[in-house]
Amino acid sequence: MGENHRWLNVPASWHGSEQALSLKTDGNTDFWRETFYGFVRDSGHAYLQPVSGDFTASATVMGAYEQLYDQAGLMLRLDEENWIKCGIEYTDGLMHFSVVVTRGVSDWSVIPLHDATPSDAVEVRLTRHGDAVRVQFRFGDALWQMARLCPFSAADAEIGVMACSPERAGFEASFRDFTVGPPIARALHED
Repeated sequence: MGENHRWLNVPASWHGSEQALSLKTDGNTDFWRETFYGFVRDSGHAYLQPVSGDFTASATVMGAYEQLYDQAGLMLRLDEENWIKCGIEYTDGLMHFSVVVTRGVSDWSVIPLHDATPSDAVEVRLTRHGDAVRVQFRFGDALWQMARLCPFSAADAEIGVMACSPERAGFEASFRDFTVGPPIARALHED
């Protein structure tokens, strides 16, 4: 385990480090607050490190997505009531790029990835510029695609990889090339 890293809800089965981490989720794990379902879940697995100021974090994410709501990606977290999770979530029989922004209550958006298969690695990137966060993804030969631009606190926080499986145990997720560094340029559109 990295010196500056900590597990939030350590999974029973995991190995590696921030550069190459694999895990199997425990049963009925999730991050969610209130909206629509009326419950609070803070039981998902997240491998986090401190972060402050502006930054870009990225990782390559893979998972054996099979059951409803299997998910893996990045998490930016201030506390139990203020966080963002973004990455792949399996719903309606399809991989979706999913972003949940939680500021007291959760707000969920999805982009269906019709051409993706569970064997595809997806790159996920989260950038904070002041009190705004931009979430992007790409897979295959595609350019980075923006999935979300949202307001979020500029306070000191934690960033890292996360995985959950609300409907089962044993979802296998792996992460590689996790990095945190200076923020990418503020331009929202690549040439």
